Amino acid sequence: LLWDETHFGKMGSYYINRTFFFDVHPPLGKMLIGLAGYLSGYDGTFLFQKPGDKYEHHNYMGMRGFCAFLGSLLVPFAYLIVLELSKSLPAALLTAALLTFDTGCLTLSQYILLDPILMFFIMAAMLSMVKYNSCANRPFSAPWWFWLSLTGINLAGALGVKFVGLFIILQVGWNTISDLWHLLGDLSLSVVTVGKHLTARILCLIVLPLTLYTATYAVHFRVLNKSGPGDGFFSSAFQARLSGNNLHNASIPEHLAYGSVITVKNLRMAIGYLHSHRHLYPEGIGARQQQVNINACFFLADPLDPSFPVEFVRHGDIIRLEHKETSRNLHSHYHEAPLTRKHYQVTGYGINGTGDSNDFWRIEVVNRRFGNRIRVLRSRIRLIHLVTGCVLGSSGKVLPKWGWEQLEVTCTPYLKETLNSIWNVEDHINPKLPNISLDVLQPSFPEILLESHMVMIRGNNGLKPKDNEFTSKPWHWPINYQGLRFSGINDTDFRVYLLGNPVSALCAAWGPGLSQVLLQGGGQLLLGWMLHYFPFFLMGRILYFHHYFPAMLFSSMLTGILWDTLLRLCAWSLASSSLARGVYVVGLLSLLLGTAYSFYLFHPLAYGMVGPLAQDPRSPMAGLKWLESWDF
Repeated sequence: LLWDETHFGKMGSYYINRTFFFDVHPPLGKMLIGLAGYLSGYDGTFLFQKPGDKYEHHNYMGMRGFCAFLGSLLVPFAYLIVLELSKSLPAALLTAALLTFDTGCLTLSQYILLDPILMFFIMAAMLSMVKYNSCANRPFSAPWWFWLSLTGINLAGALGVKFVGLFIILQVGWNTISDLWHLLGDLSLSVVTVGKHLTARILCLIVLPLTLYTATYAVHFRVLNKSGPGDGFFSSAFQARLSGNNLHNASIPEHLAYGSVITVKNLRMAIGYLHSHRHLYPEGIGARQQQVNINACFFLADPLDPSFPVEFVRHGDIIRLEHKETSRNLHSHYHEAPLTRKHYQVTGYGINGTGDSNDFWRIEVVNRRFGNRIRVLRSRIRLIHLVTGCVLGSSGKVLPKWGWEQLEVTCTPYLKETLNSIWNVEDHINPKLPNISLDVLQPSFPEILLESHMVMIRGNNGLKPKDNEFTSKPWHWPINYQGLRFSGINDTDFRVYLLGNPVSALCAAWGPGLSQVLLQGGGQLLLGWMLHYFPFFLMGRILYFHHYFPAMLFSSMLTGILWDTLLRLCAWSLASSSLARGVYVVGLLSLLLGTAYSFYLFHPLAYGMVGPLAQDPRSPMAGLKWLESWDF
């Protein structure tokens, strides 16, 4: 078991077991991994706990074999793309050789990872695009429709694996806009014909991909119908869909009334329930009153005399929330919060529900399309402190041991609407009110589709590097400055290290002759490299070397065309045609042999090493640690 197999192999198991989980990537790649495992006899029982664990009797080869098969197709795809763009067989062969002998591609393709699946769809989309471009002189023919439709299908596949698929969508979009611009400028075409071209592209490159992309989520939600580790990341209404969740098939009163016992959940925090306990804030941490934080507990809405008729809580009401177990009120004041500067402390205050004026809150319904009454699961509410005007929320920061390492609850004076300060009522007990089945409150498919994307975006934004955590920078990647350890640290471990072929990286140092390369079809490849590389400089999330490999595919294809063009230019400058041919052939063979020999030297990085580390003269990698930053 190596590196991210602990994640994606486990997620394949979740699909087989139909257990709901959360991931920051769209579902298609994991679904395909799970399907490969299911069809090859894997039963979904391996735990995928940590790198280095043995698979033992578990049948994992179907999942690895599926990823390896898609990874192996990158070579013929690259060959066909370069051949179509450059019309040069040597350039296509050189490109195929660069990818065949790339240790990094080999490493990524032989394990249960999303990368080979993503790269397969990116390259398939690129190949389909250049093929339908080549059919431009035969518009609306069967091949033209085939390649145009296949481009849309592959775009859906790329985006369905990772959001990085947006980059190939941008490339196809730019190609389409350029194509339509030329058609618009062709005065020999009628308006009807141009309209047909536009309609065909809208259907095949927008409607078809969106339909397929949406369909993957329909399958995803249909298959994962059991409660699992991903429940808490989603809203209470979403969780009510999942078999085994305590909200599934539950019956509770629909609208909140005074005197109800309720559970209040924060929309931003997984398993984030408003909570209190008898422990006080320590000396020096605001007022020494009862702690309020995020965990799980009940609150009691302000009760009235039992003889009074039921009164529903409505938008704009002034309420008091009393903690059921300790009979203290939800309270705030101008003391500073324990961890977050300029936020106010939130406490539990009073005796048997009797406190002071700082116990009152105004309740606001954010999504008022459900009316003024507070609806369980569905109403999104904010609690505005009446005296200070601050908003109840959670900072997401973890309290020290005196706070039992639970999440900090604060009252923020900044009134901007964020998920940290929005809550919903989840559980609800009121004997005076009739119960309804929560099935009627379950969200529609468009609602859960939107919610899942919002959760994924928040998850991606939350992937920040921690202190002393290994990370990588985009400028490292093209020059092979730093690899990525897949498994093992010590000389007794089985060690796999992700590093590109060093000779291939040197060959990709682009130089003169670029204008000629662009004329030979390299423009599309240069654009693809830029789109798949430069956006990472703008990302605040944690990055690793493997993020470069989609861009590396375009770099390899561009390198094949570049060196073929440079060698041709050198050969053409010679007077003798036989000498020119010899220089060209020798140059190509030198590049091929150099790349193959580099692969021979560095292949243990991909296939695994056991024994002394590289700095030991007895190591098979002795003398090959060319950079200090290579950690093998």
